[in-house]
Amino acid sequence: MEFTPKTGIKGLVENWRGDVIAAISVALIALPLSLGIALAAGAPAMAGIWSAVVGGVVTTLYRGGHVSVNGPAKGVIAVILFGIAVMDDGSGQAFNYVLAAIVVSGGIQALLGVLKLGRLADIFHSSVIHGLLAAIGIIIFAKQIHVALGTHSDSPSIIQNLIDAVVYLPQANPFVVVISVVGLLLSLFHSKISFRVFQFFPAPIWVIAFSIPFVYLFNFFDQQSLNFLGRTYEVGPTLLLDIPDNFTDSILHPNFGKIGTLEFWTTVFSILIITSIESLAIAKAVDKIDPYKRKTDLNKDLTGIGLSTMAAGFIGGLPIIAVIIRSTVNIHNGAKTKWSNLYQGVFLLILIVALSPIMKQVPLCAFAILLVHTGFKLASPAVFKQVYNQGPEQIIFFVFTMVLTLYTNLLVGLVGGSLLVLASHMLLAKESISQFFRMTYRAGSTVRQNQDGSYDLKIKGIANFLGILKIDNLIKEIPAGADVNINLSETRLVGMTYMEYLVDYLRMQKETGGKVVIKGLDSHVSYSTHNRALKISLNNAAPRLSPRQIRLQNIANENDYSFNYKVEWDTNYLKKFHFFEIRPIERKSNSLNGVFKEINMSWEMSDVTFNEGDAFSAETFNTSLMVLKINKPIPVFTMEKEGLFEKIFDRVMAFTGFKDIDFEMYPDFSKRFLITGRDEAEIRAFFTDELIRFFESRQIYHIESNGEALILFNKIKLARTDETMALIDYTKDLAKLLA
Repeated sequence: MEFTPKTGIKGLVENWRGDVIAAISVALIALPLSLGIALAAGAPAMAGIWSAVVGGVVTTLYRGGHVSVNGPAKGVIAVILFGIAVMDDGSGQAFNYVLAAIVVSGGIQALLGVLKLGRLADIFHSSVIHGLLAAIGIIIFAKQIHVALGTHSDSPSIIQNLIDAVVYLPQANPFVVVISVVGLLLSLFHSKISFRVFQFFPAPIWVIAFSIPFVYLFNFFDQQSLNFLGRTYEVGPTLLLDIPDNFTDSILHPNFGKIGTLEFWTTVFSILIITSIESLAIAKAVDKIDPYKRKTDLNKDLTGIGLSTMAAGFIGGLPIIAVIIRSTVNIHNGAKTKWSNLYQGVFLLILIVALSPIMKQVPLCAFAILLVHTGFKLASPAVFKQVYNQGPEQIIFFVFTMVLTLYTNLLVGLVGGSLLVLASHMLLAKESISQFFRMTYRAGSTVRQNQDGSYDLKIKGIANFLGILKIDNLIKEIPAGADVNINLSETRLVGMTYMEYLVDYLRMQKETGGKVVIKGLDSHVSYSTHNRALKISLNNAAPRLSPRQIRLQNIANENDYSFNYKVEWDTNYLKKFHFFEIRPIERKSNSLNGVFKEINMSWEMSDVTFNEGDAFSAETFNTSLMVLKINKPIPVFTMEKEGLFEKIFDRVMAFTGFKDIDFEMYPDFSKRFLITGRDEAEIRAFFTDELIRFFESRQIYHIESNGEALILFNKIKLARTDETMALIDYTKDLAKLLA
């Protein structure tokens, strides 16, 4: 049994080796990204380094988390750009005014933590937050695409920046573009390159490394004109990263001269909201991937980040945020305590000092293309599709917030998007304004302990983002690990953000040994098939089955199966399968159950909802999954088509010791299937000649064993009626062989 690492000085002494190794990996990632974020924000390059160093050293001394890594992140780019733009009075002090706003926002943030208001971030609607992030992505893309192309746009308008990128494309500097294209290809295909040495360093390091030879090839060190296809283009030192020889020269101090202006306070609250929301969300995401399942003290963490932000602002640094990429790398490289965050801050400072001569040879377009790629991912078509799948009203909230933010600022976008959500909830609930708020805050939701030690949580009225703090107070009365029955039957409306909160609570309680059942939604209608979609009460009318549910019910009636359309939240048994070890399962529904009577093997086919990714980058998927219970021990293995999940699930085998097992007597079978497992001898004995011939002649499914049962599914989508019947027949034939 592995024990939870000790904290404080004892933790430092016992775990310093693992923490140091992890910190080195994080520092290698943080170096180029911190520089790039600062440049993208219109700040001096060293502002990103100071922020990362302070985020490592200062935050570690007072924090509520364990293995998260702090520093500058993409979310701050837009707010710093905005602050510089609105407070530029021609004095050359615009960034210094922004530093003052950073200091003040950090102070307010620390105070919110002291007042135990860390859960305030939960009240913002998730589609609005994603709209803000998409806007940030577009802002980053619009600003950095010109650096990546070697063009320039003077317009303060983000939309005009995008238009100019197209208009000025024929004028792009080919010597800059070739570096950007190479960097983009490295970013896109880094994970697909199998060389061990290449995988040892993260993609940003390789983008930087591969850019430097081009600098020498085109001689960016001297201002000159180069010819390409009969046209002349300028290259020179202005295209390279500018780092001062004396690092003390990069230390800037805040100027509070604008503290009495509206622009100053708009910048303050924009910084405060973005950094708080992102940091708290990421803190909860990091808790989920912490192998020791430790919980972050959100209030203490908020205070620590606020204090660090103040410290960074006083020396010319950017606001501090918990960073998901660096935190994930930290965990996967063996970090066990908070001291890894401190080490990475120290190593980062050492790296920038040691590598300063090399970094001065890096072209700005190398950093720009990394951020162009990041900006695109935040606002890609896949993001729009994901939001639309959550419900047509969610895409409206999302797009409205995004557009409003692009034409105004982050604060206006957040407020405007939230008001739109609120107005739509009022219309859908069909209640007067006064009654709506009474049903939100005074509906009489209760929590009660039963004699068996379980708890009944009854939620009434309007359950939307405004009521999350209230329900949070009720949940605090329930101890961790307790069984909880959540009844939503007396709700008029259940918003998506509220459902996300309940699902997160369900997961948390499961992790501590408790069981959570969410019921009372049978009489509610959803605006999409998404498990967290907005739900409106039909006033206890009989539940309406979807056309697909009716078809499944007919299959059950015709074949003597049982069918249950209701949502089931208890899916712990699926966590025993490798596929779901790193993918949190939310629920199952539309379950068909039966028994292959001649061999006495039971089975269940259900629609399973699971998540991939963390925090704001998380995606939700649905698949129709077959579970076949085997009446005898079988080896643990995974079997799938070669390359089947490359596009969506390229991390399936990332942290396992599994080996691809080939069968020399069956080369075609070995080419078609990837079979992995730890006990090779047992697996080879299990795959008899008859079984191999069966798989060779049939439909290819993803199949896994956990030693006592199999799961089978085809694609990451819900099965059609014919696909359902085909999988049942396939499983029956397979079961006969295994019997």
